[in-house]
Amino acid sequence: MDMFQHMEWDSVDDGLGELMDEPTYLSESPQSKSTASSISEHEFSCHCCYDILVNPTTLTCGHNFCRHCLALWWESSHKNECPECREKWEGFPKINILLRDATDKLFSEVVQRRRAEIQANPKISRSLLAFQRYGDNLGRSRTNQHKGAGFFFSGVLSALTCVAVMVLVYHWSYGVVEHDLLISKPVSRWTPEEVVSWLEQLGPWAQLYREPFQQENVNGRLLLMLGDEELLKAPYSIENQAHRRAVLAELDRVKALGVKPPQNLWEYKAANAGKSLFLLYALKRSPRLTILYLYLFDYSETFLPFLHTCCPAIAHIDQGVESRFLETQVKPSWRQWAEFLVKYCLLPYQLIAEFAWDWLAVHYWTSRFIIVNAMLLSVLEGCALWRLWTRARIRTLPRKMWNHLWKMLSQGFAFALLWPFVPQFVCNCLFYWALYFSPIINIDLVVQQLMHPETQAL
Repeated sequence: MDMFQHMEWDSVDDGLGELMDEPTYLSESPQSKSTASSISEHEFSCHCCYDILVNPTTLTCGHNFCRHCLALWWESSHKNECPECREKWEGFPKINILLRDATDKLFSEVVQRRRAEIQANPKISRSLLAFQRYGDNLGRSRTNQHKGAGFFFSGVLSALTCVAVMVLVYHWSYGVVEHDLLISKPVSRWTPEEVVSWLEQLGPWAQLYREPFQQENVNGRLLLMLGDEELLKAPYSIENQAHRRAVLAELDRVKALGVKPPQNLWEYKAANAGKSLFLLYALKRSPRLTILYLYLFDYSETFLPFLHTCCPAIAHIDQGVESRFLETQVKPSWRQWAEFLVKYCLLPYQLIAEFAWDWLAVHYWTSRFIIVNAMLLSVLEGCALWRLWTRARIRTLPRKMWNHLWKMLSQGFAFALLWPFVPQFVCNCLFYWALYFSPIINIDLVVQQLMHPETQAL
């Protein structure tokens, strides 16, 4: 009897081999086809759901389970052990490629149906994602354990950067770098010396009219009374129409704000401490929403100069240097809007880099840090989009965008509420950390994305 059973199993094995090699032969032998199918379904079934294996995963004990069944078991028990024999597995279980290809070939219709059911079940999708994240974190922790001296020195570097940030804050907070007082002092209280200082900051061409303002002892109140006719006549005698228009345009801004508008990054930070910190972090996390915020709530003071700097209009030959300020206040042309919208949608960080490049002569090292950081953030955004595309999850992009919008709005609202209670020293530390040391962190993130990309869950 044992010999007969042994001969019968040998004949079944031969039939299974012919099943995989010659499908036309099976159509001629229905009895052999039914026998092989019954044996195959038993051999290729999961010991959890008792159905055909989908993405079979082999544990160290040798038992095979569906990937999603193993993920559901791990999520419910939080144990790294086999659901059948309770033997603990080592490392992170991987999909058995040979067994997966065999099940896909023998039971293609059943496997496709089950895959569709798994993808349509949100609970199973969440379990698979959590299980894969556990494996990714397990791989990263093992990698960190073998870093050795490199991990030690990276910790030392982080500590040194923290100390450097505090030194910078102390250095710049106690008067070593003096900011222009005109950005906070009301124009009606300006002294004649401060009026002359304001005039000189308009450009080299303003030096021609310095003496008349000094001789007339023009203070802040008298400055607010000046108009086009007063500037044209003696003793000011500003006969150049472009010069006179530039002075009047800047004077209108001073009248509207009540103080001198900021001319560079440090003056902007001194005048808008909370807003500058918010914009610095918001531009890193979501540049498109931040630029939209500037368009809606800070159009003339910040958005227009930003747009004209990143997408300048075509300059004429007879246009002087003194009219550059006027260019930043005129309505943008349709060509500028078209160029801006393309960069806004595709390369938002390039807009930030171009804006920093324009201020290279004023902020030498700061502009370079911003440009490098913008390049690194562009690479990280490209890697994120590439992962969505390769994993066929591009259809989830609207949902991710909505979640990102809600997250940014909630964080911005929380920042607006907590900002008045945060000490100035802490805000300065956060500001200089994001400005100068964020590129160091982003370099490490870019290396991780390029050298160790995340694996696909299912």
